Amino acid sequence: MCLGIPGQIVETYSKESLPMAKVDFGGIAKDICLSYTPEAEPGQYVLVHVGFAISLIDEEEANEIVETIEAVAKAGREEEAEMANRLKEDSSR
Repeated sequence: MCLGIPGQIVETYSKESLPMAKVDFGGIAKDICLSYTPEAEPGQYVLVHVGFAISLIDEEEANEIVETIEAVAKAGREEEAEMANRLKEDSSR
């Protein structure tokens, strides 16, 4: 299983004959290879895995993925806090 992160293409360009893009991930821009999605254009959303845009997605799907990732992260933080509280309670006994 792999984790793909959605981002929006800001600009496209070529680097050493490879199609590339500057992709915005919620305020953080990264250079991403478009070899698998050479048709991608600025304004579109792509799913990115290890520096490669692996598919084009629409804005709605991008938002759903981001919401899911945020929900998983929140659940992890809550579980971590709960475990820390249990350890604190156990050590005070």
